[in-house]
Amino acid sequence: MFARIYQPAPNAMQSGRGNSRHWVLELPKGGKRSLDPLTGTYRSSDMNAQLDLRFETLEAAVAYAKTHKIPHRVIKARKVKRISRSYAENFDYDRKLPWTH
Repeated sequence: MFARIYQPAPNAMQSGRGNSRHWVLELPKGGKRSLDPLTGTYRSSDMNAQLDLRFETLEAAVAYAKTHKIPHRVIKARKVKRISRSYAENFDYDRKLPWTH
């Protein structure tokens, strides 16, 4: 199993780009998970399942993985083409698709 190094996607419910500039090193999740009979949730004794490391740059994340001999894979984020629109454009006279209820 490889560790993943990636930039997290921004929240779909907000237009801001906050907390999406850093890089995350996500360790592989292994070990056996068991069902807790009292709460009905899964539990694991694997600490790596709970650990995600954040880095400012990709180079810092790769350097950390190499110094600790963690096999890793870098996943580049796809660039999203944003179309800038204003609220007033919803009511344009020459709109391509008519606005109806």
